[in-house]
Amino acid sequence: MDPITLSVISNRVLAIAEAMGEALVRSAFSPNIKERRDCSTAVFDPHGALVAQAEHIPLHLGSMLGVVEAVLNQYGHEGMRPGDAFVANDPYLGGGTHLPDVTVVSPFFYESELAGFAANVAHHADIGARVPGGISGDASSIDEEGLRLPPTRLAAAAGMCEEVVELFASHCSRLFDDYGSRTVQEAGHALLATTEQRARRAVDELPDGSYVAADSVEGVEDEGSITIAIQVDVMGDQVRLDFRGSGRPSKGAINVPRNALLATVYYALKACLDPGLPSNAGLHRSVEVSVPEVSIVNARPPSAVGARTDTCQCVAGCIIAALSQARPGRLPAPSNDASTAVVFSGVDPRNGAEYVYVEAVAGGAGASPEADGMHAVQVHITNTSNLPVEALEHAFPLLVQRYQLVPDSGGPGKFRGGLGVLRAVRVLQGEATFSAHGDRHEQPARGAAGGSGGGLGAYVITDPMGDRRRVPSKVSGLTLSPGSLVEIRTPGGGGYGRPGERDPRLLRRDVENGIVSADEAREAYGFDPDSQEDL
Repeated sequence: MDPITLSVISNRVLAIAEAMGEALVRSAFSPNIKERRDCSTAVFDPHGALVAQAEHIPLHLGSMLGVVEAVLNQYGHEGMRPGDAFVANDPYLGGGTHLPDVTVVSPFFYESELAGFAANVAHHADIGARVPGGISGDASSIDEEGLRLPPTRLAAAAGMCEEVVELFASHCSRLFDDYGSRTVQEAGHALLATTEQRARRAVDELPDGSYVAADSVEGVEDEGSITIAIQVDVMGDQVRLDFRGSGRPSKGAINVPRNALLATVYYALKACLDPGLPSNAGLHRSVEVSVPEVSIVNARPPSAVGARTDTCQCVAGCIIAALSQARPGRLPAPSNDASTAVVFSGVDPRNGAEYVYVEAVAGGAGASPEADGMHAVQVHITNTSNLPVEALEHAFPLLVQRYQLVPDSGGPGKFRGGLGVLRAVRVLQGEATFSAHGDRHEQPARGAAGGSGGGLGAYVITDPMGDRRRVPSKVSGLTLSPGSLVEIRTPGGGGYGRPGERDPRLLRRDVENGIVSADEAREAYGFDPDSQEDL
């Protein structure tokens, strides 16, 4: 296929995926979707291969990949008709990655032949779990995490408004009308082949060899930390990731289904090798993943998986750390590599309705070899937006009392790590239930090339009498009295390069802006803010 036609069709398919995402956000009622954009969309070919993924949440690819495959396996091409829609969320029976992420897959047809699948996934605020919101890092079984949906026919043409179906169909088929079914299908194959070639070239540029890295995630309160170990083998234009040495399954909910692991692997490789690489199955063809049969990164029923993002963030960080050995001086220091997910729930005294407030709170990014890390951002696979304070306080009986950067939480280095944040939320009226899962409360994100680690995360609750207590990084079902204050502190990113090499002018500016305290400047950087030498 000529490259101009291929490029035009490729970008039009990507535009379709992006437009699907915008339509999903605009039509949503939940603040979790319409404000935080905790959702994703993608287009697949008739065989279930990813053709285009909108740039939303990298981890959601795992759910969509798995559900499309499960729907194909269960219903087959012959069991699908125009107007069908299938829904699933079960990690073990339906290809999902955790239960709040509900995926809807719709086959689309052109001239009576299956042409592909449109898929979307959205994180639903509540799915009927043991605790509201389904955010229970200490859940011991998936049966505690809510409603499990295997692939289920959600709708058929006979049960839908035909005028609406025709409205959407008229837009979906325009690409096929312009180019014809054969050309569009050929473009899909060519796009995957082109992406595969580009991915293999990027891998081939790496020195052959084995690169290893390890880190750990914090388990539930009585099990300590669990190792995440990876060996990345580069063999010509093929890359193999072996997780042998990773620790046992967790008693809590941080176990990772295979599809979530694959989505994390594909994200990390794309980020390290070629960020402009299209997100489709062409990349997947150059990658092999091996996991131990019994492991935290290979969840088996009935292991709980609701907090799998904690482990996936660590996996992404380990892959980047391993590949930084193959690309010295090119990749950043570790980011906070955590998923700080919190849930407040209860009954709103203003209207008597139940509410569930879900938030993934941002943290610090790692410094790069050329620049400081960014403050207060989502990193790696949790690419959600910030929920504005105004939207939060309008929807829930809660008050955001403080929302600020945490000084000194960025790892010291020639280039400083990004800062974490402090989000302090007060319960205004009625009792509330608090659940959360996170990481980096005990072991900070490391620095690189002589840089130091970032600040730790924490959950601290102050009751109405003023008594403060710190709670574990995985906790669920805590009752909060009216007037209680919950401080959510997120980890910072690691520094890059030796702190003593930081430009004094940059360090002075950090002190003046409250990013680095005077004491930290003296102790970590050996810099006296009262000195006039660099003025």
